[in-house]
Amino acid sequence: MFTGIIEITGTIKALHLKSSGAQVEVTAGFKDLALGESIAVNGACLTVTRILKDGFAADLSSETLSTTTFKSLRAGTVVNLERALKLGDRLGGHLVSGHVDCLGRVEQVIKNSQGATIEVSADGKYLKYIITKGSVAVDGISLTVAQKTPRGFKSAVIPHTWKNTNLQNIKTGDRVNLELDQMAKYVESIIKGTNH
Repeated sequence: MFTGIIEITGTIKALHLKSSGAQVEVTAGFKDLALGESIAVNGACLTVTRILKDGFAADLSSETLSTTTFKSLRAGTVVNLERALKLGDRLGGHLVSGHVDCLGRVEQVIKNSQGATIEVSADGKYLKYIITKGSVAVDGISLTVAQKTPRGFKSAVIPHTWKNTNLQNIKTGDRVNLELDQMAKYVESIIKGTNH
């Protein structure tokens, strides 16, 4: 479980495609990594399978490759990193599982003295989980929905978040990983009596 408060950014060192998935190597400034720990990389929960001198490696399933932006990331791409939440830690963002629901598309980026406003669109079947003043994880970053739009949402990004995440590199047309409100999905499942 994560909070959507990015600790540091890292860079993709390599992405090795395999017959049924891939392995990614990430350069990261963490000093005390442990094998098997969970790290959210651009919002996707990955398990550390190898510790590198300057970071870590993690395996990607074919599901992760098909649901996230990993297949399009190249060496040198800046990624957001967050280690798993410890019980007793402050929950500064919102509860984020690290299970990406879908890809979003950046429709607009407006930089201003207060940081930036971004507009993101998503597949229509996911829009029901987005509400004004609710939370959405964009590439693992906990953002508040300032306004729901017919195709997605707008969010105001404060200067600290803009400067300390990979959002400062986004541009119109970019794809981003989206994780939507987990509680809304649970409520829907209970009401419908489904398990998805």
